[in-house]
Amino acid sequence: MPNRNLPSRLDRWRSLVGGFAGRRVLVVGDLIADEFIYGEVSRVSREAPVLILKYDTTQLVAGGAGNAANNIAALGGRAILAGIVGADGEGRRLLSSFRRGVDRSRVVRAQQYRTPVKTRVLAGGVHSSKQQVVRIDREAGWPLGEDVSRAFAKKLLPALADCDAVLLSDYGSGLVTPALAAAVRKAARGRPRNASRPRVPPVLVDSRYQLFNFRDLSMCTPNESEVEQALGIRIDDNGDVLERAGRELLRRTRMAAALITRGSRGMALFQPRQPTVHIPIVGLDEVADVTGAGDTVIATAALAMAAGATFREAAELANHAGGLVVMKRGTATVSAAELEAAVAADGRT
Repeated sequence: MPNRNLPSRLDRWRSLVGGFAGRRVLVVGDLIADEFIYGEVSRVSREAPVLILKYDTTQLVAGGAGNAANNIAALGGRAILAGIVGADGEGRRLLSSFRRGVDRSRVVRAQQYRTPVKTRVLAGGVHSSKQQVVRIDREAGWPLGEDVSRAFAKKLLPALADCDAVLLSDYGSGLVTPALAAAVRKAARGRPRNASRPRVPPVLVDSRYQLFNFRDLSMCTPNESEVEQALGIRIDDNGDVLERAGRELLRRTRMAAALITRGSRGMALFQPRQPTVHIPIVGLDEVADVTGAGDTVIATAALAMAAGATFREAAELANHAGGLVVMKRGTATVSAAELEAAVAADGRT
């Protein structure tokens, strides 16, 4: 029996994706340089039982909040990026790596700050795919001085006047704090209304280590392991545990919605006083790399909400975008054309 809801739902999704163009999302958070070093396996070292790699090439792309900003630009939106990089070579390379559509004018360069770098070494044969063999993390030099914090706030808050959504990306460096989120929320709710943007912009947060400290925002997008760590539980395939965890997450954060990403188990969307929505994974059989998939998910959700999507519509589009990006190697993005094709091809739509 044909699905009578298919045309209208698909048209709605296409309309939302088409509405991404020109939407402005303020992205606030930790800017990380994702460095990929590629090589071919040459032989086993005589010095130690390790592989010797013949160097091929190095690639540096934006990770963390920078990856979220690049995804927004790739989807047709405009990202206003606010963060901090060091006055070092990695910071310069990071700033030069952004896509068109990413406004970097609110990025602060701090002399005493070291740009965080995640270096992944990938090895493989001539005719085989590269596999990650080691990762080296160079963390930021915190804490920052008050002068840097004031400069950051000065660049950040004025951008709220014209944005359609706000995305907070907290990778644990200390830049994105609950106090900063509260200031953003207050400024967003207090801005003057006009005909071009008659509503308060949604504020979304992705926080790796202090999830429960962010409150009263539009949506949070933790992965399942982050929820497990925060609550001291194991979810696995236990639906009852998942349900209790999602409701506890809503209770403690007072979010309007919580979207838990569950890897191969898909996603679960929780809203107060509404049934939980379980969203199956797409593209599972072709997973190549999960690096930065969470950035793609929250970027798509933020852009969808900026275009007028409901929480469920935003979650479903984010699920498709996440399914696409894990098919790509490294820190990658998804285009609006790819997303529209994916939702059109999904028989469940």
